[in-house]
Amino acid sequence: MTQPRLGFIGIGLMGTPMTRRLLAAGFDVTVWNRTPAKAAPLGEAGARVAGSIAELVEGVDVVLLCLANTAVVEDVVFGDGGVAQHGRAGQRLVDLSSSDPASTRDFADWLESECGMRWVDAPVSGGVAGAEAGSLAIMCGGDAEDIEALRPLLAPLSARVTHMGPVGSGQVTKVCNQMVVGCQAAVLAEMVALAEASGVDATRLVEALSGGFADSKPFQILTPRMATSDFADPPWHLRTLLKDLDMAVAQSQRSNSATPMSGLAAQLMRAHASRGHAGHDPAILVEAYRLLGEGDEA
Repeated sequence: MTQPRLGFIGIGLMGTPMTRRLLAAGFDVTVWNRTPAKAAPLGEAGARVAGSIAELVEGVDVVLLCLANTAVVEDVVFGDGGVAQHGRAGQRLVDLSSSDPASTRDFADWLESECGMRWVDAPVSGGVAGAEAGSLAIMCGGDAEDIEALRPLLAPLSARVTHMGPVGSGQVTKVCNQMVVGCQAAVLAEMVALAEASGVDATRLVEALSGGFADSKPFQILTPRMATSDFADPPWHLRTLLKDLDMAVAQSQRSNSATPMSGLAAQLMRAHASRGHAGHDPAILVEAYRLLGEGDEA
């Protein structure tokens, strides 16, 4: 069976390693990015670099997006010169971004009515390391036929692809994932600051607690960075986690479900982001608690 020709839009922290894995798996990949310089290394790796979204869409069977947020997805797909203006029936769009579930459902209907393309939401979890290793967890929303057709191209990217239901269900599942991650990030910052304030060597927390009930991937990743104040070269950003928690609160309002812990974690992150830390690693949250301690001493 002939492999589909792929177009990848969004060459960032996640998009770059995912594109490299698709190229390594033998797929024909065309890339486009608002900042062309970011796409140039992938051109050297074997991808075609399109000069416009129109050029990309016209030459592929599947368009994959990995973009910053819902607003950017809307602009790339439905803005002037976007995907919807150049798409055609028989093509599929796969949104690997973390986007708002309600907007995703609207986008899917809008896209199909505009040009006949089918929409699959397929947000990912596993971070840059998972993208590089091809071990991402991908949670999909869409028609079963579309999901099955896409499994071969998602295989090089993932350890697991789970069909969660109709369009938007993947995004709801990713929101659930981020609720756990976001609340953990907030309590890990509290934990490290408490250990330090109590005279305990916080750099030994991972050694002490690994394998116990407190262990988790966020614990293993964030705790050492918090304890050593290692905030350089962030593999993800506080603003991204805040955006996802805000989506969780919005979804809870639509669903008449309570999310008090996620709401509190979002407010803590918003306060710290407003102090100039939005583009920093979420591990920077520990500084908010250290500042509180310094204030008490003063």
